[in-house]
Amino acid sequence: MKKLTLLFFAITSTLIAQTDAKIYDIINAVSSERIKADIKTLTEFGTRNTFSDTVSNTRGIGAARRWIKAEFDKISTDCNNCITTTYQKDFVTKEGNRRVPHDAWVVNVVAIQKGTKYPNKYVIMSGDIDSRASNTMDFTTDAPGANDNASGMAGTIEAARVLSKYKFESSIIYVGLSGEEQGLFGGAGLAKHAKEKGWEIIGILNNDMIGNITGVDGVIDNRAFRIFSEPVPANETERQRRMRRFYGGEVDGISRQLARYIHKNTKTYMPEMNPMMIYRLDRFGRGGHHRPFNDLGFAGIRIMEAHENYTQQHQDIRTENGVNYGDTFEHVNFGYAKKLTAVNAINLASLAWAPEAPKEVAIGGIVEASAKLKWSKVDGAKGYKIYWRDTTSPTWDNSRYIEATEFTLEGIVIDNFFFGVSSVGENGHESVVVFPNKIMR
Repeated sequence: MKKLTLLFFAITSTLIAQTDAKIYDIINAVSSERIKADIKTLTEFGTRNTFSDTVSNTRGIGAARRWIKAEFDKISTDCNNCITTTYQKDFVTKEGNRRVPHDAWVVNVVAIQKGTKYPNKYVIMSGDIDSRASNTMDFTTDAPGANDNASGMAGTIEAARVLSKYKFESSIIYVGLSGEEQGLFGGAGLAKHAKEKGWEIIGILNNDMIGNITGVDGVIDNRAFRIFSEPVPANETERQRRMRRFYGGEVDGISRQLARYIHKNTKTYMPEMNPMMIYRLDRFGRGGHHRPFNDLGFAGIRIMEAHENYTQQHQDIRTENGVNYGDTFEHVNFGYAKKLTAVNAINLASLAWAPEAPKEVAIGGIVEASAKLKWSKVDGAKGYKIYWRDTTSPTWDNSRYIEATEFTLEGIVIDNFFFGVSSVGENGHESVVVFPNKIMR
């Protein structure tokens, strides 16, 4: 009996050592009431169409973005100015853009919480400021945009409130993006800005509709959510494409690794949730504000509800044949929005607390009974994890922790598995897994 007790204690201690109590504190700190209040405020601006009124203090996109900036400024005041908030904007013209009714500035609200060790490395959470009516060119009709996308914007503000209480090694950006409904203009503008400024983006978590649990398919589910990710970078080179044909990696691009990270971290700290990795850039034939970042080679995914209700998206408020159309406040499930906000917050924190990922991972072992891996040393990493999985598995299912920068997995045949390496900090937080990018002969 004593031996069993000791064994249980040892197992329990090991499990505890693999998690960080601060992550549970972050989950518990997210408030559904604050999210509800923020969604309510955003819907009361009448319409947030990107081309709506910018002068009024009570109606239109201008009033909405000034309110969002004021909220970030309040959060910064409460954390001794730990967040710097600015506007980032680009001028969009009617000419050549079929969804642009008139020339206008597309303005993003960008709040940056600088990291202590890697200030130029950024993990980003985004929500969309703008809303739309049935006709996206109609910038005067009421379009409260409660779920699409006041939910994502409110979640981003709430994540900032919670995470501003902590310090992180890497920087975190909380951003409200505009122009999503007219052509992803806000995301394109910020991605271009990031490229020009030389930002090293760990990944962007785009939140677009995180408040609906009652689907048009009849399913009611407050635990499932989707993580959309593209398989490989859109700007990969022809050489990289040719190498992938022989060495694999068709589903192992940087965005897919970010999706796996979020899936694993969520299952570790929020096991009641059901993250669904969707192997596609976005919904069928559609796009979201992570795409402009993907286009420039940055890792980015979309987090959203699993079951949509299309009668409440892109619709004028009306009743037809007994069906209430419109994206209004009463349709949002604030407890669910809290859960998905917590999913974002814990992944932002884990990534920002983790050391850098290895820049170079080499693999060898052709026609041998073992797989050899070697990777670049990461400053501040206590150790590394080698991961491997069946080639048909969506997740990294096997791992081995070591504290060197090369290792041979004896008896693991390179032909039968996919491999990757992450770095691990003293605090136990891991970087995103890096798929091999070099071959050892």
